[in-house]
Amino acid sequence: MPRRDDIHKVLIIGSGPIIIGQACEFDYSGTQACKALRELGYQIVLVNSNPATIMTDPGMADVTYIEPLNLRRMTEIIAKERPDALLPNLGGQSGLNLASELAKTGVLDQYGVKVIGVQVDAIERGEDRSAFKETMTRLGIEMPRSELAYSVKEAEEIAGRLGYPVVIRPAYTMGGTGGGLVYNVEELRVIASRGIAASLVGQILVEESVLGWEELELEVVRDARNQMITVCFIENVDPMGVHTGDSYCTAPMLTIAPELQARLQDYSYRIVEAIQVIGGTNIQFAHDPETGRVVVIEINPRT
Repeated sequence: MPRRDDIHKVLIIGSGPIIIGQACEFDYSGTQACKALRELGYQIVLVNSNPATIMTDPGMADVTYIEPLNLRRMTEIIAKERPDALLPNLGGQSGLNLASELAKTGVLDQYGVKVIGVQVDAIERGEDRSAFKETMTRLGIEMPRSELAYSVKEAEEIAGRLGYPVVIRPAYTMGGTGGGLVYNVEELRVIASRGIAASLVGQILVEESVLGWEELELEVVRDARNQMITVCFIENVDPMGVHTGDSYCTAPMLTIAPELQARLQDYSYRIVEAIQVIGGTNIQFAHDPETGRVVVIEINPRT
């Protein structure tokens, strides 16, 4: 890909504080991005509220802000630094959420900031549970049975129809924040309330449980010309129910049949093409070894 001469200063959003053992890839990839882009001659403005990461070491970026990752502070930084481009997908969910907010509130248009690395509308198509479900239905790719809820009462009614246990999945959160597996209505009320509060849009998905199924993942990269490659096939040794960030994983897959791997790759390519992600995407699947049923759990349009 040729160097872009319409961009001179790039703003990178970091991931902020992370859970030990999870999401360290954002700090690593963000650090590498700072080095690579500076070598190409771009000025780098870094914003990260985590002073413990290598990204915020002196000299890693031209300008470093150890500031809260929120809309008001990001707007002030953009107004002061006037970057040409914003690279949000190295900061995990924090960076993606902020990029979406900055676009929706008109800040990026006001200061003429281009988003690179991911399309803003792709963030919504990948993270908004309703939009993602509609896309999967159109592609004919199965998901766990589920319904959206915006209140605890709605969540109770949906869980009654699906049957316990159910999974609560808030929209626009990372690392399972605000969600969880619930076995009865008392647990549902607590976790649904927490999930609605944690969600950027006050939205949760009440979903059938696939507890005990195999959890399988693909890392896929798609470019602007719709060329796609699979970086790796990942097999979670622990079954569904153990968060993937806490699970032992193997890459490549060790016990999954080649036919199933090919099926997962086909699904993944169709998904990233439909979502129109440019860059790296993690796609997570659940597989029932007894019935052969495969469902897509979620995608993460970030490196």
